[in-house]
Amino acid sequence: MADEPLVLGIETSCDETGVGIVRGTTLLADAIASSVDTHARFGGVVPEIASRAHLEAMVPTIERALKTAGVSARDLDGIAVTAGPGLAGALLVGVSAAKAYAYALNKPLYGVNHLASHICVDQLEHGPLPEPTMALLVSGGHSSLLLAPDITADVRPMGATIDDAAGEAFDKIARVLQLGFPGGPVIDRLAKEGDPAAIAFPRGLTGSRDPAYDFSFSGLKTAVARWIEAKRNAGEEVPVRDVAASFQEAVVDVLTRKAVRACKDEGVDHLMIGGGVAANSRLRALAQERCERAGIRLRVPRPGLCTDNGAMVAALGAEMVARNRPASDLELSADSSLPVTEPHVPGEAHGHRDRDGHEEGHGHGHDHGHGHDHVHEVSRKNLYS
Repeated sequence: MADEPLVLGIETSCDETGVGIVRGTTLLADAIASSVDTHARFGGVVPEIASRAHLEAMVPTIERALKTAGVSARDLDGIAVTAGPGLAGALLVGVSAAKAYAYALNKPLYGVNHLASHICVDQLEHGPLPEPTMALLVSGGHSSLLLAPDITADVRPMGATIDDAAGEAFDKIARVLQLGFPGGPVIDRLAKEGDPAAIAFPRGLTGSRDPAYDFSFSGLKTAVARWIEAKRNAGEEVPVRDVAASFQEAVVDVLTRKAVRACKDEGVDHLMIGGGVAANSRLRALAQERCERAGIRLRVPRPGLCTDNGAMVAALGAEMVARNRPASDLELSADSSLPVTEPHVPGEAHGHRDRDGHEEGHGHGHDHGHGHDHVHEVSRKNLYS
């Protein structure tokens, strides 16, 4: 284990300030500071508020993670950070912090993809990913089917949402039902007491001529909202639990149906589900049921690793180090629309450079030298004496 790469990961793509530390595929620390309560009164994430919350939480969260892991920042073999996709301002805070720590500590920097990180986090719970891996990622911003022959270099989009993501639909229906924000957990809880067959809500893009792997939840969202409105206009009580159960069933039915179909079509005998909506109990249950019938092995991380967190970023960063992938330049930028086909953002010279501009190796076990620039020696001392 001591020979495996020790990597710190920073995640700030939305409203969670996540810092994780892993050694190889072993999770040592997963510290999170969430600003979700601050956003709740607005009914959704406010980008500027999220960015300011990241600024306040960054250093304390990093220090908490290092303390929990029982390691020094100087022991790290690399620093990974979500470079995109996500909210531009929020991403910028994380990327800036990662660059500062990497520069002051003279460690290689890895700008990684948020979606690829959601896939790689499963290694921390179920061991190395099979190659290729079929992944269904469902969250507030994404509903995607991805095929990953190599999580560090080759991720291929099979299908994606053409409008609302699954998590976004959960939040919007919760708002219509006046259940608060975020909507996923409360709808999941109420649905357990409702009848999923009570209301026949539509299943988007499931016709014979529709795209096989793409998703659409906008029509479902509108149908549910109109159904609720009709009940209220008629002066009737809205059966909240039945609505929650029927809506949830429509979402997870489409997600699991298309994911299993993709596995069969591609000859992949396993399915990984990640992202915040992967914490949904009905999605897990239905996916397990359908995968068993199809002879497909299901891999789903525990709920805490499904939502945005630094552990997933550290996991992908550690894999980059282990496979000797090129580090990112210190000119790394946040990219709010970073395509999933780019699991990480390598530097132009495909190598780590010291502060004098000389290229260094970046594989695990490299003895990183220390520069003698007085200003940066002071910076490094201020960070960790």
